[in-house]
Amino acid sequence: MIVLGIETSCDETSAAIVKDGEILSNIVASQIVIHKPFGGIVPELASRHHVKNISYVVDMALRASNFKIGDIDGVAVTNRPGLIGSLLVGLSFAKGVVARYGKKIVGVNHLEAHFTIAFVSGAIPLPAVALVVSGGHTTLYLVRGLLNYKKLGETRDDAAGEAYDKVAKLLGFGYPGGVVIDNLAKKGDPSAFNFPRGMINSGDYDFSFSGLKTAVAVVIKKKGKEALNLNNLAASFQEAVADVLVSKSLKAAEDYRVRSVIVAGGVAANSRLREKMIGESRLRNIKVYFPPIEYCTDNGAMVAYTGYLYFKNGREDSFSLDAFDSDV
Repeated sequence: MIVLGIETSCDETSAAIVKDGEILSNIVASQIVIHKPFGGIVPELASRHHVKNISYVVDMALRASNFKIGDIDGVAVTNRPGLIGSLLVGLSFAKGVVARYGKKIVGVNHLEAHFTIAFVSGAIPLPAVALVVSGGHTTLYLVRGLLNYKKLGETRDDAAGEAYDKVAKLLGFGYPGGVVIDNLAKKGDPSAFNFPRGMINSGDYDFSFSGLKTAVAVVIKKKGKEALNLNNLAASFQEAVADVLVSKSLKAAEDYRVRSVIVAGGVAANSRLREKMIGESRLRNIKVYFPPIEYCTDNGAMVAYTGYLYFKNGREDSFSLDAFDSDV
């Protein structure tokens, strides 16, 4: 079975080819340079550049896998959640392929695809807890089986990755901020500032990072950026984020008596989160699994792979498939 995966939920235009569960190609056209001057994603610009890039990206994915568009058996396309204009570009292109070549189509939940791609490297003992943490989402799931999961909790305000970007902007580092903060933090003291750990003891599985972002802003305003040790500030901020993510994930694992935790999404590449999650999990005899690093950020491979599993299990959608900005 040959599946074309299309991902346009935010600012990356990506397409991939998966054959019988093996990823043959994964092409990503980033829009970071486009949005960098604005300090974040501009939805209208994102949509326009998806329109500009989608045909080229799909063609490159096909070329890299030595297939033609008529060779594929089905199209898997992200249809939720995300920026609605961006989603519609990918969905419209997918429907064009379906209408022209008579192929199958299936809509894929972007967040599900993030943690499902972790299985491409091998079996993960189930059930498991999955943390999807990125610039737009911080969500916790109980995964009972492949394609069988339920949401346990999510952020009530800023996503963790969004907090990274906003703090980087406060410090004058621009967008995106995750890598910059991570690099600074490696040279800093995480105990230098006692930043709040939002909702860490709330008793549920929800998250909140807006208070942490505000606390950092208050410190910067009160002391002045020039007077601060930015390495210490970054390390203290990052430690607060990691503490909450690790604590909530492992609480869910212990509450549901599972021995596997999957960490996925763009922030899953963060060095301190990885280090802390692995260390704390080991103390509880819990194993942590990450997708291959190239599949942590938004990409077509995770969509194609998840779609392949859907097709393999007999699921497909009709031509009336729609796009949704929420995780429905």
